[in-house]
Amino acid sequence: MLITLSPSKGQDFEEPSLSKKYSKPADLKDSELLIKELRKIKSKELQEMMTVSENIADLNVERYKTFQTPFTTKNAKQAIFAFKGDVYGGLDLASFDEDDFSYAQDHLRILSGLYGCLRPLDLIQPYRLEMKTKLKNARGDNLYQFWDDRITKSLNKELKKQQEPVLVNLASNEYFKSVKPKLLEGRLLNINFKETKAGKTRVVAIFAKRARGMMADYIIRNRIEKPEDLKKFKLGGYKFDKNMSDDKQWTFKRPQP
Repeated sequence: MLITLSPSKGQDFEEPSLSKKYSKPADLKDSELLIKELRKIKSKELQEMMTVSENIADLNVERYKTFQTPFTTKNAKQAIFAFKGDVYGGLDLASFDEDDFSYAQDHLRILSGLYGCLRPLDLIQPYRLEMKTKLKNARGDNLYQFWDDRITKSLNKELKKQQEPVLVNLASNEYFKSVKPKLLEGRLLNINFKETKAGKTRVVAIFAKRARGMMADYIIRNRIEKPEDLKKFKLGGYKFDKNMSDDKQWTFKRPQP
């Protein structure tokens, strides 16, 4: 079973990593092509293109300038430790041991606008490039066209290594749009997390993000290989809802806190 997650805007490159093991992104040559395009953009244009503040635009212009290969543990950090935010708050990495990180390396993929398909221990440098960004490049007008079927091919390569070729999608719609479901060589299982309040059940983004991290944590920690075992997930008060689920999409809900 393979898991997909989104990256996060928040990143921390100061706090020490919890593992000395690391790997290099498989699509780094593609990342360098994007960096070349990004270096052409001035701060004001970047601010408008990404809808960010002047400070964030300035910061990322500087990041693109200082991006350099080869990646080492001195100029980069493992993705799973670098990303910070609601999703990654759901992963209790401090209680992971090396076997947990190794399992995550084989079963978790992070979809990135700059790096493509990342393994947890792949080294990355600081960046801001959301998948929805309309960055013109040699392959098209946006990042979906740039990555085309490359991310899907990477996932297919990993699905072949799994006990069961099942992709559990815990990524946001923005990032999973970089995957071509019709080309996936395995079963696709989308997961929803919903909150019930005053008789209404709906997705609340901030809660859903953390729940995605908690489910990824649950899969890794319990070495889950079969989808049916996912129905036992009850962290955070969520429970599998049979009536709101079908073969392609499973829903977990709880009373809204």
